[in-house]
Amino acid sequence: MTEEAAKLNDNTLEQNEAPVNDERIIRETGVDARVAGIIEPVLEALGFRLVRVRLSGLNGLTLQIMAERFDGTMTVEDCELVSRTVSPVLDVEDPIDRKYHLEVSSPGIDRPLVRKSDFANWQGHIAKVETSLVHNGRKKFRGRIAAVDVDSVTLEADQASYGDEPSATIPFDLLAEARLILTDDLIREALRKDKALREGRIADDELGLPDEQSGEDGPDEGDADKN
Repeated sequence: MTEEAAKLNDNTLEQNEAPVNDERIIRETGVDARVAGIIEPVLEALGFRLVRVRLSGLNGLTLQIMAERFDGTMTVEDCELVSRTVSPVLDVEDPIDRKYHLEVSSPGIDRPLVRKSDFANWQGHIAKVETSLVHNGRKKFRGRIAAVDVDSVTLEADQASYGDEPSATIPFDLLAEARLILTDDLIREALRKDKALREGRIADDELGLPDEQSGEDGPDEGDADKN
C-alpha cells in the first residue's frame, strides 16, 4: 500500500468522526443531487455519511439513500434512525414532485466506491469502474485495486483480454461510477472487518449485517411511502 493510501485508511478509523479531506468524489446529478444536498448535512449531524442517492422507477418511484457510519458500519437500527430523521426534512424541502417510496440501506458488501478512502480501504479487491470520458481508449475498467494515491487509482486486470493493458491508472476526477465486485475474498474480508468491529469497538455485540450487505439493495430497513 502506498503512503498516501495508508493515510487515506487512517482517516477512516475513528467511529462517527468525519475523515479529513474525504469528500465524495463521485456525486449525483439532477434531482438526486438536490436530495443529496438536503440530507447530507443532516446525516453528518447524526454521525453518518452519505454514500449514494438514487431515484429509480422501482415500485413506481423509489428514492434510495445509502449511508453508513464513519467506520463503515450500518445496522438495521441505524437505517431506521436515518429514515425517521430525513423523512420530515424531505417533506419540508419537497425536492421530488411525485409520490415516492423511501428506502434507506447500507452500502452492502459489493458497495459503491465514492470516496478515495473507499478505494484505499478495499485495496486488493476487484472493482468495476466507469469513467465520464474515454481514458486509454475506453470508458469501462475492471481489475484488482493495486494502488491508490491522492490523484488516482490503479487497477490490475483480473481477467485476461487480448489487446488490453495489464493495468490502468485512472484519475479520480474522471470517475463516473465505481463499485466492488462480489467475490469469496471480499466476503471473507468484510466478515473479518465486521468481527473486528464487534470485538473491539461495539459493545454488547450490537452490530449486525443488514440484508443489503448480501449484495442486494432491498427495502428491508427504514422504508416509507412519501407523498
